[in-house]
Amino acid sequence: MKEKIISEIMREMLPTLNNEQLRKLKNTLEACLRKVSIEETGDYENAEEIDYLDLFLAAKRIEGCSDKTLTYYRNTIQQMLDRIGKTVCSIVTEDLRIYLSEYQAEKESSKVTIDNIRRIFSSFFAWLEDEDYIIKSPVRRIHRIKSASTIKETYTDEQLEVMRDSCDNLRDLALIDILASTGMRVGELVLLNREDISFDERECVVFGKGDKERMVYFDARTKLHLQNYLDSRIDENEALFVSLKAPYKRMQIGGIELRLREMGKKLNIEKVHPHKFRRTLATVAIDKGMPIEQLQKLLGHQRIDTTLQYAMVKQSNVKIAHRKYIG
Repeated sequence: MKEKIISEIMREMLPTLNNEQLRKLKNTLEACLRKVSIEETGDYENAEEIDYLDLFLAAKRIEGCSDKTLTYYRNTIQQMLDRIGKTVCSIVTEDLRIYLSEYQAEKESSKVTIDNIRRIFSSFFAWLEDEDYIIKSPVRRIHRIKSASTIKETYTDEQLEVMRDSCDNLRDLALIDILASTGMRVGELVLLNREDISFDERECVVFGKGDKERMVYFDARTKLHLQNYLDSRIDENEALFVSLKAPYKRMQIGGIELRLREMGKKLNIEKVHPHKFRRTLATVAIDKGMPIEQLQKLLGHQRIDTTLQYAMVKQSNVKIAHRKYIG
């Protein structure tokens, strides 16, 4: 409670005092209140927490975050607030460190998961700091959690051909081709309609994260297989991909994932899922010399660091490049 009062006083004085004066004021208030016992009754604390969280999510919505992301933010932050049991303004670094440590132990979460949670907390408290609701974000002194770098698998040329050969219907063949040649997200694929496809230019417009529009491209094989699939359909659904049986509903993310997983089990190919096609395309593109900036635009990444995480360069090419540029 003392920390909350001090924080509120400091926040009110932010426009008036400089950093040195604020530091002296904080030290004085802490000294004066050290032996004072203060209690608060009522539900004001819970109301304040909900208000802060709602304000933050409203700001993120304006910035273009999807409903799925906003829900994940809300659940992650609210769970932390409920567990710590303090008002937002009184949470300190040690509270968050203990929470993350206990969360990791209880859930047996990976370091990657814990760092994702830390980044959400950092975004929340940094926003509060920018908006002058708190003096300083308690996440500033919690550094990025390092995790072991693992090389994620991609499909080989042989595996892609085996999957194509195993398709017993035109839809699945077109589905594999469009994932392999465009590198689009499965969430982008399920939103596509027939009219979104330009067969003359072999391209289509997709809506990525944050409703950002971008162009993706497909090869000649995909064009032929996609045309064959659309010509064979007898339904009037506008969706690009639909179920194989009536009433021919638009395919959803779960349906595509299940179809590919079953195919992987049948063909004895490990970890067959939509995102692996995207990673494969990125790796092949880099391996063949595509500039990273162009690949970034093709994949729809906001930061180039994300693109670099997708692309694994073959060691044999590193050796050739060394001989070319250095040796």
